[in-house]
Amino acid sequence: MRIELAPHPDDALRAAIQAPLKAFNDSLSGPSGFQTLAVALRNAEGEVVGGLWGHTAYGWLYTQLLAVPADARQQGLGRDLMRCAETEARARGCHAAWVDTIFGARGFYERLGYRVFGELPDHPAGWTRSFLHKTLA
Repeated sequence: MRIELAPHPDDALRAAIQAPLKAFNDSLSGPSGFQTLAVALRNAEGEVVGGLWGHTAYGWLYTQLLAVPADARQQGLGRDLMRCAETEARARGCHAAWVDTIFGARGFYERLGYRVFGELPDHPAGWTRSFLHKTLA
């Protein structure tokens, strides 16, 4: 065996690295049921201008990306994107959801019923990354 830094990692390398971990995890808990979840936000011309990207696995929804254009904020679109994703997550059998956020969105998620369960200070420097979760009832 040898250790080698990958100068140009790609999806195939990620899959190869993930394979033994997935096999081990599945041996302990069974299959995760991993499914990507995406909700597109489109403008009048049908172009994607934002949306939500995440996945469901082990009965949880994880929101990885949530984006609403600056000129469309404060109109309830972020809330509606989250509600759409949570509805789909429930349909997939999820019982809870989690998200991590940095730049001022913590209050947004708290207003949606998410609660902080951890923080990582200075990630990046001068900011705190917050981890939040919510029960999907």
